[in-house]
Amino acid sequence: MNCVDTVRHFVIENFLFGDGESLKEDTSFLEKGIIDSTGVLELVFFLEETYTITIEDDELIPENLDNLQSIVRFVDQKVDGSIVGGQ
Repeated sequence: MNCVDTVRHFVIENFLFGDGESLKEDTSFLEKGIIDSTGVLELVFFLEETYTITIEDDELIPENLDNLQSIVRFVDQKVDGSIVGGQ
């Protein structure tokens, strides 16, 4: 399973309770009310555990975590080492 499918599955199972038909790669989690502040923490823990990365506090911004596209881009950059400690 690739990154987008892995994250999509996590979001559908944990926040949409199996009903992910309307979840597109650019669907805003915040605008649609899919994930709240507690959900962001759950998502961060999942990403850190799944991809063996560390997400710093200053990286907890919508540009990194608001939809599937931004998460995949962010995780890819973290794994590749092009983002280190929010830089």
